[in-house]
Amino acid sequence: MNRRLPRVLGPLLGLALLTVASAAPPAIAQTEINYLLGFIESSGCEFNRNGSWYDSKRAQAHLRDKYQMLAAADQINTAEDFIEKAATKSSLSGRPYQIRCGGGEAVTSNQWLRDVLTRYRTYGAHDAPRVLRGALATDASGSNRNVSRPS
Repeated sequence: MNRRLPRVLGPLLGLALLTVASAAPPAIAQTEINYLLGFIESSGCEFNRNGSWYDSKRAQAHLRDKYQMLAAADQINTAEDFIEKAATKSSLSGRPYQIRCGGGEAVTSNQWLRDVLTRYRTYGAHDAPRVLRGALATDASGSNRNVSRPS
């Protein structure tokens, strides 16, 4: 496959989506999505997209671009929509995004972001980061994992 094709198609798709008239997501969804994007940027974690690892700032910029295109096409109404449609997998390859923090094992961005969103909704913007750094969650196998530093 021509390596330039995704570089050309991405901006063209973005322009096409931006020309569609749409309503913005509800205010609560915008607030939660902005929180998630800010959390990603400040996490210091690494993000795997299509086989390459990127720093948190670059990951946030990529996901913000995807969010803006999808929101312009009226496809984002909730924070869960953002996670599922913009932040779970590559639109081009279909490969899932992964996140690893502090040298730990990689986990799916879908589960990581759902954990962040749950803590935000439970504790609010002020306390959620502290809780995420200190809380342990139990996964399906019964083992403990640090939510902000997945293992």
